[in-house]
Amino acid sequence: MKIVISKPDKNKTRQRRHTRVRNKISGTAECPRLNVYRSNKNIYAQVIDDVAGVTLASASTLDSEVSGNTKTEQASSVGALVAKRATEKKVENVVFDRGGYLYHGRVQALAEAARENGLKF
Repeated sequence: MKIVISKPDKNKTRQRRHTRVRNKISGTAECPRLNVYRSNKNIYAQVIDDVAGVTLASASTLDSEVSGNTKTEQASSVGALVAKRATEKKVENVVFDRGGYLYHGRVQALAEAARENGLKF
């Protein structure tokens, strides 16, 4: 008899980590949540007021204003764009929700570009 040990599903592990983080952080009108979702091809960012249940600003690699050759360059462009759109709505302070992803690569590039363009977290 052969015992098969399966590897843990990366997405299930990420979702579990994300649920644990979301129990602790929440966006308000004064300090909304900057949420990041990363797929294989694209990256999405939203500034969300959880109390009112409203998305205040959003950006993704699907927007025509996003430029860059690599996925990391595109992620930093998305970070700059979401920061610009949020500051237009007079949002400066946010709480960063990395969505259970590691703070590395595309997620880190997006966060640093958002910081450089006026968001504080």
